[in-house]
Amino acid sequence: MAVSRAKEGKFGFDSGKYVRYSDEQVQALERLYHECPKPNSFRRQQLLRECPILSNIESKQIKVWFQNRRCREKQRTEATRLLALNEKLTAMNKVLVKQNANLSKQAFQFVHQNKGLRQQLKQLKEQCVNFDENKDALATAEKSSDCRLTRRLSKRPLPQPPLQDLNPAWLLTFAEEILSEFLAKATGTDLDWIQIPGMKPGPDPIGVVAVGHDCDGVAARACGLVGMDSSRVADVLKDRPAWFRDCRRMEMLGALTTSSGATVELLYTQMYSPTILTQARDFCTLRYTSVLEDRNLVVCERSLNLGMVPPREGFVRAEMLSSGYLIRPCGGVGSIVYIVDHLDFEAGQAPEVLRPMYESSAVMAQKITIAALRHLRSLAQEAAGEVITGGTLQPAALRELSLRIARSFNDAINTFSEDGWLSVASDGMDDVSIALNSSWSPRMVGLECTPSDKLYSDGGVLCAKASMLLQNVPPAVLIRFLREHRSEWADWMDCDLDTGCSNTWQTHVYGAEFGRRQIPMPLAHSVEHEEIMELVKFEGYDPARDGALVSKEMYLLQLCNGIDETAIGDCAQLVFAPVNGALSDDTPLLPSGFRIIPLDTGFMDGHDMSYNFNLVSTHEGDPDMGRLMTDTGTMSNHFRSVVTIAFQFRYDTHNCDSVSISARKYMRTVIASVQRVAMAIAPRVGSTLGLRNISDTTEVLTLVKQIVSSYRVKFGMNLLVEQPSNNDELFEMLWHHSNAIVCCICKSLPEFIFANEAGLDMLETTFGCLQDLRWDQTLDESEKKNAYSDITKVMQQGFAHLTSGIRLSSLGRPVAYERAIAWNILDGNESMACIAFMFINWSF
Repeated sequence: MAVSRAKEGKFGFDSGKYVRYSDEQVQALERLYHECPKPNSFRRQQLLRECPILSNIESKQIKVWFQNRRCREKQRTEATRLLALNEKLTAMNKVLVKQNANLSKQAFQFVHQNKGLRQQLKQLKEQCVNFDENKDALATAEKSSDCRLTRRLSKRPLPQPPLQDLNPAWLLTFAEEILSEFLAKATGTDLDWIQIPGMKPGPDPIGVVAVGHDCDGVAARACGLVGMDSSRVADVLKDRPAWFRDCRRMEMLGALTTSSGATVELLYTQMYSPTILTQARDFCTLRYTSVLEDRNLVVCERSLNLGMVPPREGFVRAEMLSSGYLIRPCGGVGSIVYIVDHLDFEAGQAPEVLRPMYESSAVMAQKITIAALRHLRSLAQEAAGEVITGGTLQPAALRELSLRIARSFNDAINTFSEDGWLSVASDGMDDVSIALNSSWSPRMVGLECTPSDKLYSDGGVLCAKASMLLQNVPPAVLIRFLREHRSEWADWMDCDLDTGCSNTWQTHVYGAEFGRRQIPMPLAHSVEHEEIMELVKFEGYDPARDGALVSKEMYLLQLCNGIDETAIGDCAQLVFAPVNGALSDDTPLLPSGFRIIPLDTGFMDGHDMSYNFNLVSTHEGDPDMGRLMTDTGTMSNHFRSVVTIAFQFRYDTHNCDSVSISARKYMRTVIASVQRVAMAIAPRVGSTLGLRNISDTTEVLTLVKQIVSSYRVKFGMNLLVEQPSNNDELFEMLWHHSNAIVCCICKSLPEFIFANEAGLDMLETTFGCLQDLRWDQTLDESEKKNAYSDITKVMQQGFAHLTSGIRLSSLGRPVAYERAIAWNILDGNESMACIAFMFINWSF
């Protein structure tokens, strides 16, 4: 082994030896590296003793070799990642270039058509001068000319013959027509598409998503890059029940294969109803799978009238217009997938107030189109080993669990009679409906059946359901509160339940026992979908026969999704099911929970079209439109959503009636709790609507003046940037101050008396509810130690500069701030009236 010593470094540090290792030594070191890539000094000495071939190498050189080896490994991994990223960006660039070319071509066509229409309009106006009596006819002609500019899908329906004429030749002809229509939509030429904000192209985002404008039914189109080959993508997307949680069943009624290798399938599909207030939907469709001449794979589908499948009881026959998937192979990085969903849910069959749920393309895009892309990306990430989960379950098992718990919750909401559900007569009030399913056993819900549980064989499952409408309540905010504050709605002890079923209730009211400690254990977290799957552990004590307390544990498998407030049209839900501690992929589930569906998304829905077109006037400086907008871009005074609640409980034959009565009581308690929480959340949307009423209060105006003047006295500078000209302007400038300003009076426990708009947003409360918020409720454990000393400091010297810290909102969410300033506020007698806090650069 050749060894050459390096010269001593300029700082007197021995730079070490340059060692040229033999092949045997390199192999030995590589073997040791795979066993322990980062050995400590003791381990390195042990390696030198155990491996004689390395005995003539110093421990320091061994340390340098391992450092260099780790560095090379890191560089190699980073180079591989950058190469893959470059390939993805190159592929997406090709897609964007092609889309840009198509848009430029369409723009040229529209300009040409617009020029012709302007000429026609000019001629019509000239004719109108001479023929005043034909104004109505000319207006109709003008409208007809303008309609040529907008491409519509309202085409003559394709002929669908009776069952005896469904021969293979006709089916293939019909399939080719579906293919032609679908390709026109997939390439963006047959419909006007409006891109959903926040959906941008790239290797990491979900893809480009757009919704159809001015078309029949609801339509959505998505384009994304997935790291899977085209045939695998097609197989995954065609198996709709494996990824679409609202798909109850998909049956193949028949299939044929053409001489070219294409496949024609006749399908019958059922979709769950998202709420108890509407019926489920079903479809009869023809699906055509083919490979085009450019080697792109196409799967397209459209509704077909089949006499062999009459309408089912409890279902509304909906229509699927030309939809499907266009899959383009993209070298070694995967495939580019175009997804088009175009459906007519027969919204007229739903109650009028719920029709927007079926008329919103944004809601349908979140539920079906974006869900398909997310499923593909999750499969690709799992195959690449990029998914990290908690616990021992693999990603595929967790994905299956999330699908099962969501689908079982849909079964509870719909309670189909063919599944064994039987409705129970109402108790005179229609707010809660009860359904029973006697085909139940303890093992179905993960309970162990012992010899003493003979009565369980005669039991079943009871489902209590309710729905209600809420206004000005963001679904994401409400579902987060329900998840983080279970005690606010799950306490069964206030329901005055029947003692005959109290034991059953304590075990199956999902952690509702008073005093139980809740410990969430995350299993999976999807950042894209803002979906959290976790195993929640509840620790508590139950009294024993001798009066002692016995430790007891229970577990819930919990799925929470839709907690992203910026997602347009996304529904939010919290679903949970009791399980045992040893969670497995085949654990039986009996889920319950909440689902909140927005009815007004504020984006390209039919009932909000005038609002969307008026966005132009907002950008052009229309003040009236700007005042009606909230930070999220929705109309604050018309934000509605429907809440569906479903709880399932087991019962025995001897206590079925008492469990039913208790279930109604408990559900009404939960409904009242949700309504109470919603009332606290709702006014925060558009909180400036009451600004005029607040500013008209003399006490508030006096306090605002004192806040501004005291700040100037204590710090020698103005709190406001500009000098107000009157009291109203002074109040408005402080109200809209960028920093959160909160005032409290000093008692044995400080009390809030005022907060500006930023302060209310920080505390997540309203001006009317501010005084009901306790001071200690906004302090975490670390802040409680310093808060009172800060107040004492302000009382002594008149002001204080506070370092960065964390406060809690009324919903319990932590709020971090960069720094804060506190000063005392003097009244007219130069005595301290209260203390003001200004939190700078705060965020959740």
